[in-house]
Amino acid sequence: MGVNLSSIIEPEKVNFDFLIGKTFAIDSYNIIYQFLSSIRQQDGTPLMDEKGRVTSHLSGLFYRTINLVSKGINLIFVFDGEPPDFKKQEIERRKEIREEAKEKWEIALKEGKTEEAKKYARMSSSISEDIIEESKLLLSYLGFPVVQAKCEGEAQCAKICLDGKAFATASQDFDSLLFGSPRTLRNLSISRAESLELIELKKTGLSREQLILIGLLVGTDYNPGIKGIGPKKALELVKKTTSLKEIEKKVNWDFEISMETLYNFFLNPPVFEDYKIEFGKLEPEKIKKLLCDEHNFSEERVQKFIDKLGNKKGKQTSLFGF
Repeated sequence: MGVNLSSIIEPEKVNFDFLIGKTFAIDSYNIIYQFLSSIRQQDGTPLMDEKGRVTSHLSGLFYRTINLVSKGINLIFVFDGEPPDFKKQEIERRKEIREEAKEKWEIALKEGKTEEAKKYARMSSSISEDIIEESKLLLSYLGFPVVQAKCEGEAQCAKICLDGKAFATASQDFDSLLFGSPRTLRNLSISRAESLELIELKKTGLSREQLILIGLLVGTDYNPGIKGIGPKKALELVKKTTSLKEIEKKVNWDFEISMETLYNFFLNPPVFEDYKIEFGKLEPEKIKKLLCDEHNFSEERVQKFIDKLGNKKGKQTSLFGF
């Protein structure tokens, strides 16, 4: 879900030409969730193999990733680690929403309400351990680096960007800016070039500390926000003071976790300092075994995309450099 700051932050429209040669740290959970939500059949049913196992994530990661790389874009995939204890309540809330959406989806299907069914189907998407492990396997067979975060993936993405190893974090959420990423690229998983949006922290007119305060006021993955305070009102409050103590005096913070605790979590998130970014070799046979033999993908189409990636890597040996 993340912090919603779209009403107060104006992104810059960019195109794929602007992205050529740049490296992006991808919030993997975020992009996998997008694939699970969007790559579906007409009635909202996700793509599945002959055994009824979901394959939407594999389809998105394989075809979309290769298309991006073919445009000259470098990718690092970062996966979430152990969530903080104070996120567990939000995780349970999301689980309940997904279960309720699944029930409504099934009812809509029985009643022949296709559009309604598709809406609830997207809301019912969930990421299992099997989906995560298969995603990591596929990415490693493609030769992409897979980085395991200590805690939140977006915090580790921000660390990679701050270390100069990536140009921006690729995510739909604004959270990476709060975690310190100098830039966030939105809509990278969408094939339309006109959808690409770049947000640079220094161009927002706000400091990272101010963004964190605004996030806490409107709501984050860790707190529900203050009733009656939206992004614009939060912006007005924060512009008058950058002091956490002053903000606390002006609002009714009744959440069980203190504002200071969450503020410091964003400001100093747990990350791995000694992470490794290792680009591997393309392994066509392992890719085909996973996608074609295990999940019934078209071998002809898979081979076509493997060749597409292989040709790009062969022509541009520095493709995966920084």
